[in-house]
Amino acid sequence: MNDNWHPQIIKLPGNCLDTLTGHCRRKLEGEYLPGEDRDLKAFGLLAGQRQDDSAIVARCFPLLHNARQSAAYRDFMDRMMTEHAIPSVTPFAERGWVADPEELTGILRGCREHGLVLLGSYHMHRIPWPQDPIRDTPTTLDTILGDKSRLLMFIVSMVDPSKPTIRAFAEGDVSREVPIHYI
Repeated sequence: MNDNWHPQIIKLPGNCLDTLTGHCRRKLEGEYLPGEDRDLKAFGLLAGQRQDDSAIVARCFPLLHNARQSAAYRDFMDRMMTEHAIPSVTPFAERGWVADPEELTGILRGCREHGLVLLGSYHMHRIPWPQDPIRDTPTTLDTILGDKSRLLMFIVSMVDPSKPTIRAFAEGDVSREVPIHYI
């Protein structure tokens, strides 16, 4: 496959949309699955098929564990926050998500077994900022972290949980938005 491939359109089925928005709502409401990290952040992966100029999402995988505080990732994420993040209500030391390697490995194994490829990741923005009241676009930090990933970054704005907004960007680049068609 072409390493520079980025779709012109994303096809997102209702069941995946429901899983994604349900994950975000559940976290905001403080409802956690057994063994899930107890925080307000929602982050996950989307897998499916690359077909011509389309990305067809087939599965949404909410991630349950944040490895951000483990020694292996804490220093890197702390440095990234200090250098690139905009201050917000949540302190830098509590921001950011790193997929747990065991959880990620299991998801990738399952994708291979079912003929799916990893299309991208999603994460939730929940606090409005004066300069970005809707929070439906990647931050500078998101763009830096997404650079050269060859993945789509889905931003889920939960500023108004009754009306979530989802937008997708190739490698987290705000100038490379990919339209989502709900199917």
